Amino acid sequence: MKKFSIINFLLITGMLLTGCNNSENTVEEPSDTVSNSVNLNAETEKYKEFAIEQMDQFVIETEKFVNAVKSGDIELAKEIYPLARMYFERSEPIAESFGDLDPRIDARWADLEEEGKTKDDWSGYHKIEYGLWVDKTTNGYEDTAEQLLKDAKELRARVETVEVSPDLMITGAVDLLNEVSTSKITGEEEIFSHTDLYDFKANIEGAEKIFAILKEKIKEKDTNLVSNLEKNFTNINKLLAKYENGKGHYVSYEELTNNDTKALSEAVNQLGEPLSQMGIIME
Repeated sequence: MKKFSIINFLLITGMLLTGCNNSENTVEEPSDTVSNSVNLNAETEKYKEFAIEQMDQFVIETEKFVNAVKSGDIELAKEIYPLARMYFERSEPIAESFGDLDPRIDARWADLEEEGKTKDDWSGYHKIEYGLWVDKTTNGYEDTAEQLLKDAKELRARVETVEVSPDLMITGAVDLLNEVSTSKITGEEEIFSHTDLYDFKANIEGAEKIFAILKEKIKEKDTNLVSNLEKNFTNINKLLAKYENGKGHYVSYEELTNNDTKALSEAVNQLGEPLSQMGIIME
């Protein structure tokens, strides 16, 4: 869940990198919005289909996770936890359009503390993350797990009602990169489990999917931009692959060195500027 929402954008004026652990690496965007002069009806339909596919899998994997929690199988729940969340993270631009469900599913304790709320107000994946990695138990988290599954199913149902616009897609790609630069790269998203690299990868995949859907329309306007984006997506994916075991699992974020996180930050920065140009190209 983002700590802020980005309503409009066209240009990224820069991500300020002051070190590998700087949590202020945000994407700044002016107030212009995406023009509708390019017909993107087919592309928006494809993106909605993608979001529905992700939400279908999110419900399936969340049900497996909830069953593991309810049965008291801590190790299985830990194994499923980051993989299930990747489906949510890939399609977060859609999920975040529902302001009530997103925090119920994805709120971090730090978010609630900032709002002056208590742990009684906390729900969703991160509350159970605390139980698994800090309390080291599933006892007392059964009701939270049940509500999480209900919320996941409700989110899936509501996705059918979303009107996907070009602005949602293109702004969504930038938002996903902001997610990486403000919470994943700092290790604060998965502060108890340290499974941030799963979220990092999923956010990148979500942004890359939007680019892939729009690629042919962008190519008609600017082939160099397409080449630049392909190069930068390849670069960041190669970096992430260094921390993956070949079976879809990533190392703990705590294993990354300062040089590792600096390299990832720089790759995000290099991707940010050309990614923002998609909005201008669609004018």
